[in-house]
Amino acid sequence: MSEHKQLSDIKLSVLDLSPILKEGTVSDSYKNTLELAQHAEKWGYHRYWMAEHHNIPFIGSSATSVLIGHVAGGTSKIRVGSGGIMLPNHSPLIIAEQFGTLETLYPGRIDLGLGRAPGTDQLTAHALRRHTGSDGHDFPQLLDELRSYFSNANGKRVRAIPGQGLNVPIWLLGSSGFSAQLAGQLGLPFAFASHFSPDNTLPALDLYRRSFQPSDVLEEPYAMVGLNVVAAETDDEAEYLGTTIQQQFLNLVRNTELPLQPPVENIDNFVTEHEKILLQQQLGSSIFGGTATVKKKMQEFLDETQADEIMVNAQIYDHEKRLRSFETVSEIAIN
Repeated sequence: MSEHKQLSDIKLSVLDLSPILKEGTVSDSYKNTLELAQHAEKWGYHRYWMAEHHNIPFIGSSATSVLIGHVAGGTSKIRVGSGGIMLPNHSPLIIAEQFGTLETLYPGRIDLGLGRAPGTDQLTAHALRRHTGSDGHDFPQLLDELRSYFSNANGKRVRAIPGQGLNVPIWLLGSSGFSAQLAGQLGLPFAFASHFSPDNTLPALDLYRRSFQPSDVLEEPYAMVGLNVVAAETDDEAEYLGTTIQQQFLNLVRNTELPLQPPVENIDNFVTEHEKILLQQQLGSSIFGGTATVKKKMQEFLDETQADEIMVNAQIYDHEKRLRSFETVSEIAIN
């Protein structure tokens, strides 16, 4: 593994939660998502993923498979996928059919990233899983069933049509060690959520690489890491724009149900000392800065993680500034 990997050596991708803004509508969110995806394709990003979350008032990507189709249909070459589908919420057959359909419509462009968390609160999780009773412990069995539906040789009377025989790349997603080890043992690519679980990043990546067994999918481990990056004209402006992400996590911690909030001048006026610690625990790897700062810190992050790919998340309230942030990152890391 190279110790001198440069940002220009790796792929850069986008994570989009279709943020629902305080002064916006869900329809606006979907228009913004498609526009960002079209720009990301033009700027050289490799893939564009959306995530399954439920009953969260600032996230519009709950029907993830539907939104993937919307974005894939409005772009031409960027890979589009899930970061991720929370598999215990669903029948594996349904997911195989949905992604078999997407792969048939947009061949060679669809990714299926899978998580084992509910992506919501416990009450909503119960509503989602009322027929399965799953709590995530059966994720390996659900994964095995799902993968069998894509196989030509599953020998089952129940088949995924479409789905059977199609090559839909499966990724395992995680914020701890469980999926890291499972991805390694199965020889699958692994994506780690450093954008909200920074302290677990290096242990999980190490576990993945140590557990890795070559497979028909991969000969060597392939790790992608999520990272919050807010790029602006100056460090001060980026810190200001980044208060939207900080407020988002504060509202989750406080169980306050609000859409995505505009930035504030001084986040310290809105948090307790205990909440400052929680913010650091969840957002410690986040990068807010001007071009020079972002370039330096992204390279340091790459040096530390030795990631094969970085997936950038940017919950920025102003859509034009969000576009500019992703463009700036592409100019730093891709071009």
